[in-house]
Amino acid sequence: MRKLIALFMLAGILFAPVFANAQEAESDSAAQEETTPVMEEPAATPAIVDDEIIAEEQSFHQVVKEKFIEGDPIFMSPVLICLILGLAVALERIVTLNLSTTNTKKLLTKVEEALASGGIEAAKDVTKGTKGPVASIFTQGLMRYSEGIEMVEKSIIAYGSVEMGRLEKGLVWISLFISLAPMLGFMGTVIGMIGAFDSIEAAGDISPSLVAGGIKIALLTTVAGLIVAIILQLFYNYCVAKIDSLVNDMEDASISLVDILVKHKLTGK
Repeated sequence: MRKLIALFMLAGILFAPVFANAQEAESDSAAQEETTPVMEEPAATPAIVDDEIIAEEQSFHQVVKEKFIEGDPIFMSPVLICLILGLAVALERIVTLNLSTTNTKKLLTKVEEALASGGIEAAKDVTKGTKGPVASIFTQGLMRYSEGIEMVEKSIIAYGSVEMGRLEKGLVWISLFISLAPMLGFMGTVIGMIGAFDSIEAAGDISPSLVAGGIKIALLTTVAGLIVAIILQLFYNYCVAKIDSLVNDMEDASISLVDILVKHKLTGK
């Protein structure tokens, strides 16, 4: 009986797509029969709609390319270089900062267990085998344990400043590109306006066609510089927030490590 039911189920699975395709074919044929009288009229509208959809899909890239050329590559290229270099530095910082994140609670638990079971050397092995600035600070503090708790605190504070400097490495370049991109855009603006006034002076008449070119270059370079600055500013703020979070974790974890070492010293294990 079970085999018979299994055969029916298998047959249903195999022939279900066939029945579905047959039903779709019947419905399509029925729809074609119903729409046959209507199709006698020329239907050019769908083709126009498709062309409009394709144009809309391609419009963004085409517009960006056209505006880049219209803004004069001489002025737009430096702004684009600022965007590329700024994004490269920002992405590198984001990856580095995310890799530097450590589960401090888990690390503190492992260090405390290692101290209880194997002493300072076992705790050092735990911190050396863990990546991140918090583990590096723990290693420096444990190396000074024999000199007293005060030396441990001083070592943690000193090496914490070093790790903080490493985390902030590269942010100055992102800040530079944030400031430089609008300046380059404004420089293109000024030069474009100078070109417009030169055209007016040469022609001896104020005509919209003479001024339009220079003003257009001016506006496009300004917009490009502002867009680049906005994009890089978002990445910069993310990096700063991530660094602040890591620094807070380092400070909290360092205080907890000192408490653990004091407890370990008092117990005499």
